[in-house]
Amino acid sequence: MKLGEAATASGFRLSVFGEVGSTNDLALVAASHGDPGQHWFVASAQSAGRGRGGRAWTSRPGNLFATLLLIDPCPAADLPKLGFVAGVAAHRTIAKLAPQLAGLRLKWPNDLLVGGAKLAGILLEGRVLPDGRQAVAIGIGLNCRHHPEDVPYPVTNLALLGMADGPEAVFPGLSDALAASLAEFAQGRGFTTVRDAWIAAAHGIGSAITVRQGARTREGLFGGIDAHGRLLFDEGPARSTIDAADVVFRGSNAAS
Repeated sequence: MKLGEAATASGFRLSVFGEVGSTNDLALVAASHGDPGQHWFVASAQSAGRGRGGRAWTSRPGNLFATLLLIDPCPAADLPKLGFVAGVAAHRTIAKLAPQLAGLRLKWPNDLLVGGAKLAGILLEGRVLPDGRQAVAIGIGLNCRHHPEDVPYPVTNLALLGMADGPEAVFPGLSDALAASLAEFAQGRGFTTVRDAWIAAAHGIGSAITVRQGARTREGLFGGIDAHGRLLFDEGPARSTIDAADVVFRGSNAAS
């Protein structure tokens, strides 16, 4: 496992592990001990991998489990936008690796899909350090050689799509792509550029969706994302914004 040349030149660092509990946990513990950030933590497997909402994430060897630790990457209000930065980087990585791959799309807020099936997920977690600095872990799980079987939505992996590329082949390009996306983001000042790239690759703009927020369920249309990364939700003539929710595209079973 190695960093890409551009990531190395930009000062990013890499630590590689065997099986760990969670690469996000490793990163946040390192931050609490003074790690300055721009540091990738990559593991061959995770025993306590997780997705959004604390959901378990199957983490067998053969897939990519990677977390980038950043310290004070942007103002606090802009931290949720880093998920879109990472999503754009993941999309660019796979698009470059497999330009022949059809149906490669980004799903709000944190998934990379191929043909409506989940290929990768992104998990942002943060912690305010004792000295007031903000540590952010950008966790990326990408299905290279297998995928979970016990999920209620379509899932895929690179091997199933006819690509033999394992995590060692994918990670250098991902590290370069995320370094480039962070440079475009420019600590939040460049989110318009990132947002435009995300929308260009978005799954299902204009499609019917079901939004679940706790016990509340709403149905409407997916209108894209606003300048803050919030979901634009159209219910008849009314448009609202949603910060966090589980989203199902009706007719596709694609779920957050």
